[in-house]
Amino acid sequence: MVNQLITGELQTNCWMCSLPGGNCIVIDPGGDGELILKRLEKLRLNPRFFVLTHAHLDHIAALPFLAAKFPGAGIAVHPSEAGKIGPHSLESHHRDFNTAGYSSYVETLWKPMPEASILLNEGDKLGPFRVMHLPGHSPGSIALYHEEEKQLFSGDTLFRAGVGRTDLPGGDEQLLLQSLQRLFAMNGDINVFPGHGPTTTIRRESGILKITI
Repeated sequence: MVNQLITGELQTNCWMCSLPGGNCIVIDPGGDGELILKRLEKLRLNPRFFVLTHAHLDHIAALPFLAAKFPGAGIAVHPSEAGKIGPHSLESHHRDFNTAGYSSYVETLWKPMPEASILLNEGDKLGPFRVMHLPGHSPGSIALYHEEEKQLFSGDTLFRAGVGRTDLPGGDEQLLLQSLQRLFAMNGDINVFPGHGPTTTIRRESGILKITI
């Protein structure tokens, strides 16, 4: 079961994916921690992992609140993003969102961030999901791929009729194009659950987005 909750000022998708035994993986707790907690309680799900597809603040703002509520849950992120959580991460978020034109956004949302407890690299497994490292939007952007269910949680690499921006610190248009080519070589029937906006499929996006390197 996959449950969607749209969170925060920037309308980030928080995905809750059920695991056996009433556990779940929470992907991108982007804000509205109380709302996420209420949804978890309603669904009777216990987070086993909080997974960050990348560590921009709009994808992690509820992490301090939720990590305190579920101290046994792992906090998983790619090594390249690990510096954006933990005790010394505030400066990097100011840099990101000042560049994006949201200078007050960080101060409004900021709470001290917990550190990562799990570093995810290409090919790692987390429950039924395989990690894909897809740099471009940020250096450590990842997707989670569930092959049996044909589900891909793409973060801000791929949206419905769009792709992630590359003008923030650490963004790289050439790497993003390479990551998209990799995704578009996958099974077209894969359902894509993005970091913002509605769901889509690999076939739909590969058919309308022209990727050239």
